[in-house]
Amino acid sequence: MATDKTSVQKREADTREVAERTRSGKVFIPAVDIFETNEAIFLIADMPGVDEKSININLEKNVLTIEGKVQHYEPEKMELAYAEYNVGDYQRSFNLSDSIDQDKIDATIKDGVLSVKLPKAEPAKPKTISVKTK
Repeated sequence: MATDKTSVQKREADTREVAERTRSGKVFIPAVDIFETNEAIFLIADMPGVDEKSININLEKNVLTIEGKVQHYEPEKMELAYAEYNVGDYQRSFNLSDSIDQDKIDATIKDGVLSVKLPKAEPAKPKTISVKTK
């Protein structure tokens, strides 16, 4: 029986569409899985080499932006002869709808895997408005 082996390549971000970078090096788009429950939407992003000190998550004008910086490692007194794995920073943005409760967004990172919880806002509840006479 033949097996189909597929490999996932890192996609390099097109940094021409964003502001100028002050840090040299490649920027990759992290692979993200999106899950949904009745209560929230979850983003799970693979960002190898990123920890809680090197990640930045911003929310501005309904756009959630994730940026992770990776420290390049080179052993002392050694020169790279061949590389199969590219090292670089990560950046990705998501447009959020009004159905997300932006004040309750939560994020954790462990072993290079970022988990962002986007709680859904409670729908507006019906309300009876009383009418008074003057």
